[in-house]
Amino acid sequence: MSRKVLKGITWNHSRGYTSITAVSQRFTELNQEVDIVWEKRSLQEFADAPIEKLAEMYDLLIIDHPWAGFAAKHGILLPLQDYLEEEYLNEQRENSVGASYESYNFEGFQSALPIDAATPIAVYRPDYFEKVPRIPETFEDVLELAKTGKVIYAGIPINLLMDFYMFGVTSGKEMFTEEEVIEKQAGAEILEDMRRLASMCSRTMFEWDPIEVHEALASGDQYCYCPFAYGYTNYSRAGYAEHLLKAGNVVTYQGKNCRTVLGGTGLAVSSACREKEAAAAFVKYAVSPDIQKTLYFENGGQPGHRKAWLDEECNRRCMNFFSDTLRTLDESYLRPRYSGYLYFQDHAGDYVREYVMNGGNASETIEKLNRLYRQSKEETI
Repeated sequence: MSRKVLKGITWNHSRGYTSITAVSQRFTELNQEVDIVWEKRSLQEFADAPIEKLAEMYDLLIIDHPWAGFAAKHGILLPLQDYLEEEYLNEQRENSVGASYESYNFEGFQSALPIDAATPIAVYRPDYFEKVPRIPETFEDVLELAKTGKVIYAGIPINLLMDFYMFGVTSGKEMFTEEEVIEKQAGAEILEDMRRLASMCSRTMFEWDPIEVHEALASGDQYCYCPFAYGYTNYSRAGYAEHLLKAGNVVTYQGKNCRTVLGGTGLAVSSACREKEAAAAFVKYAVSPDIQKTLYFENGGQPGHRKAWLDEECNRRCMNFFSDTLRTLDESYLRPRYSGYLYFQDHAGDYVREYVMNGGNASETIEKLNRLYRQSKEETI
């Protein structure tokens, strides 16, 4: 019997690697004609690597949903609606965590299924708040706590850009209109609020991604609270870190619950895959509810299926991470996914970070973002 070999690419964290390899191992035991081999890349490479190049090299891809428009336009990923039963896809849609399922569907093209769900949430050291029992509830509370030097969050360009979206959407401003990302005055006010908070935090944060933020909170006593970081259930599980972290819903801004920006990952199949049926069968297996709340979660995964988020055993084993943050996931904002969007995202964060880190003219920064946005819509890639 000839072997069907599938090669996959994921990202280098327990949440992204050990989970998918464990599921793959069991799938190949049940389907002995199939072998699945996974490689991994850093979180930054995960965000930056061109998907069209990866689709030439790999059969299975863990992807970020902003690629959905590009994938649909260029046909580099398998249209899963043509390979999986309608009943199965409907079940996935009905059990989406927030807009996770929708995020991979662009004009009817289902480029991936959500294997992992995430959005920025609050995360903190519960031992600290046993002594200081006031956990921030508002953005102003965060500013007060930041004065003590105990607040940290991710300040690399992509994360500050997502924070900018969050504040804009929460404030009720219209984002990504025909001509602009946001109205200039409103955007300038948001940048200034972001700079106010950052000025009270260590400049180290401008080099940190969410994983590094979690590691800093979990490994020492210098910091105790992060107001918004893409969540990692791993740090709320016994044995994973020196100090366990508690996750919760985000604070309010201008009197409204912050609407953070949906993240997570999807499991996709390259259109160049030679074993399309086997690859699609693996996708169906990996994102099914029973596997998501058992093998996938048990091996470090952060499930994309709602039944896992509601599962009592999954919640028991991670300090109720899922139930305590589900509201924020359900209210999260789905960023643009048009074909040229990644051109904007790849460059816009630099403008936001420069202002938040060093100041300058906020209105000019917003105008730079708006010009970049218009350019991105003209991209033909």
